[in-house]
Amino acid sequence: MPKLVVVNRAGVEQEVEAANGVSVMEAIRDAGFDELLALCGGCCSCATCHVYVDAAFADKVDALSEDENDLLDSTDHRADNSRLSCQLHMSDAVDGLKVTIAPED
Repeated sequence: MPKLVVVNRAGVEQEVEAANGVSVMEAIRDAGFDELLALCGGCCSCATCHVYVDAAFADKVDALSEDENDLLDSTDHRADNSRLSCQLHMSDAVDGLKVTIAPED
């Protein structure tokens, strides 16, 4: 089972396991992080699951879609490594993926 490293808003890292195919948002939510609101439930219709992807995984995660790009434009905290965690999926190819939960808008 691939591992995901989540850094919360206080800077504390926690490693969690997630099944292949599960979204990063689901893995974070299921691990009990309450900072990630994910109000749309993973439908890519809000930006409340915004995370920053560690540079080491930038070319290994799922590609950025046009819809995701548009939603990320709505946040005040967008960065080059910004992604919506509902659009990223766990797999053996991203084992050890590290994401940081973005500040709340």
